[in-house]
Amino acid sequence: MPIRADSRLHTVSWGRVLGGLRAGGGPLGLLERIGARSQGALTRLDLGTFRPFLVTHPDHLRHVLRDHGENYRRGTAMWKALGRLTGLGITGEGPQWRASREVWHRGLSGGAAHALADRMVPSVADAVADLAVRAAAGARVDSVAEMTRIVLRIINPVLFGSRIPQSQCDRLAAAVAVAFDSLLWRMAAPFVPLAVPMPGDRAFRRATATVNEILLPLVRRARREGGGGPDLMSALLDGRDADGRPLADEQVVQDVVALFVAGSESSALTLTWAWVALAGNPEVAARVRREADEVLGGGAARPEHLRALVYTRQVVAEVCRLYAVAWAVPRTAAAGDVIDGVRIPPGATLVISPYLTHRLPAFWERPLRFDPGRFTKDGVRGRHPLAYLPFGDGAHQCVGQSFFLQEAALIIATMASRFDIAVPGRAEPRAAVALRPRERVDLVITPRR
Repeated sequence: MPIRADSRLHTVSWGRVLGGLRAGGGPLGLLERIGARSQGALTRLDLGTFRPFLVTHPDHLRHVLRDHGENYRRGTAMWKALGRLTGLGITGEGPQWRASREVWHRGLSGGAAHALADRMVPSVADAVADLAVRAAAGARVDSVAEMTRIVLRIINPVLFGSRIPQSQCDRLAAAVAVAFDSLLWRMAAPFVPLAVPMPGDRAFRRATATVNEILLPLVRRARREGGGGPDLMSALLDGRDADGRPLADEQVVQDVVALFVAGSESSALTLTWAWVALAGNPEVAARVRREADEVLGGGAARPEHLRALVYTRQVVAEVCRLYAVAWAVPRTAAAGDVIDGVRIPPGATLVISPYLTHRLPAFWERPLRFDPGRFTKDGVRGRHPLAYLPFGDGAHQCVGQSFFLQEAALIIATMASRFDIAVPGRAEPRAAVALRPRERVDLVITPRR
């Protein structure tokens, strides 16, 4: 019997959505319940006039992100609102996006990547040493704040070539975070004209004014003095737009801001979830500590240590599976399509959810269990290539994936070699723009003898 179009579609009515929200856990709890019922089937959420499709099965993801990726674009409210902050470069579409992506790819691969690693390693050591001075034995510190502080110590030399004081880098990061958080209302109500005031608009304007105040003079001075360094700003200054012209100063600023959005908050949140996972799995934490002791030998990290932190990198990969910071990512269908017998009308919104894909029992045995052993070479080789996508996939896959995995493994190993770290209480995730802890996560840091 032939398959009727839409016969494989799982539908969630508006009433069931409301009932799911009342059941507790907020949007993330609702999403988990929908995922448990649909088990990878394409799902349409009937939310009145808004009827997005939820896409979680690896075969469907291959269709959307790889085989027909040109049809599924960043045209949704989230991307349009984000474009007010990051422009149409690396977070956009079309020729300008391709030009920016090529610049980032060159700056984060090959010999350039090795040069960045050489800058990253001493920055991690300095940042962790600073934490040791500021945190007395047994002191409680805010994990997200401290991980952000460490990541920013790395971003300054890697992105700017240490062209600005660390205090200015911290001020820039704070302004970018405020601007990003201020976009929530614009993302939720894209139909409201920009001329109509909304909550967050005033904070957004103040924050972006601060961003431009810091970055535009920096970019112009760096252009006058000439780039040529291994830092990413130099790569942008040497880059070209879609017409072969040098990137405009404003474009460089927007791409720098895009890196801050991806590289500071996302990194700090993932590191926070790593400490939560290690606290809940003491046997894994003990093995991370042993590897850190064996590789670092009680001394400072060196670039050659990065390849030797094999188990710690597996831990980071498993953290990214269970706590996918980009928990839901929207796309828009440019033209009508059919996915596994389901009609997708032109203009439809598709929501890709790595958070749910990473919990499908058909692809992950005991998916809620924290198990870094999933990421041995054999484990990765035997798995569907689209069952794991914390960094996206296809043409828009994150170009900084490799750099982040090295950065996170090095930070965890360096801290594990110096401190015993406890996380008192429980940490539950909540769905904001990124996957954040519902409450503040404290780390209790005690120097090791």
